[in-house]
Amino acid sequence: MAQLIVALDVETAEEAERVIDSLYELDLIFKVGFESLFGYPGRIVSYLESRDARYFVDAKLHDIPRTVDAAVRRLVRPGVHIIDVHALGGSEMMRSAVEAARERADELGMTAPYVFAVTILTSIAQEGLQEIGMRGGVEENVARLAALARDAGCAGVVSSAQEVRDIKRRLGANFLTLTPGIRPDGSAHGDQKRVVTPAQAVVAGADYLVVGRPIAQAADPPAAAAAILAEMRSASASVSAGTERR
Repeated sequence: MAQLIVALDVETAEEAERVIDSLYELDLIFKVGFESLFGYPGRIVSYLESRDARYFVDAKLHDIPRTVDAAVRRLVRPGVHIIDVHALGGSEMMRSAVEAARERADELGMTAPYVFAVTILTSIAQEGLQEIGMRGGVEENVARLAALARDAGCAGVVSSAQEVRDIKRRLGANFLTLTPGIRPDGSAHGDQKRVVTPAQAVVAGADYLVVGRPIAQAADPPAAAAAILAEMRSASASVSAGTERR
C-alpha cells in the first residue's frame, strides 16, 4: 500500500515538533523541506531521531557531482528514508548521489536511504515549461527525466500523480513514485497546479503521497491524517478488488 508523507513545512521548530508529537505514532513518514533545513536543521533532525521517526529529506540537490556527493554524505543518518535530487542535474550527478548514499550508509551500518529524482515540479504547468525553454509537454518531459533517473540508479522519482501511470507503464511497477500536490476534496490548492486527491493518487499507482498544509495546519492534525490514511486504504482495497476480478 502507498505510504503517507507529512510535510513539516512550518515556520518554527516548535510548530514542527508539535506536528511530530501529534502524529509520530501513526504509520507515516515526515518530510523535512527547505523551511526546516534552512531554519532549524539540527533541532528537527534530533527531534525526529528521538521519536524514532522515518523522514524524507526534501533537499532537491542540484549541483556539480562532487558537491552533491558531499551533501548526501552529510544527510545520511539513522531514520532517513528518502533523499531527493533534481533529475535536471544529469546522470553523473544522480549516480554520484546514489553511490554516496550507499557508501555512507555502509559506513554507519544502516540501510541506505532511497535516492529519488525530482522531474517537473507540481507547481509548473505547460506554460511554465515553455517559459523556461523546455520543449514538449509535461508528461513527455517527466517520462524522459524518469528514464534518466532510473538508468542512473535512482529508486524512483518525484512527480505529479497525473504522470504516475505513464511512468509505471514505461519503467515498471518496481520503479517508485513520490507524489506531492495531494489535496483532499475541498482543500485549497495553494501554489500547486497538477493536483489530485489521495484516492486518485493511490488508484494511479503512487507509492508515496506527500500532504502538507491540509494536515500540518489542520485544527486537529491526527484526525486529518487519519482521514487521509483511511481514504488511501479504501482506494487501495478497491484497486486490489479490481485486480482480483480481472
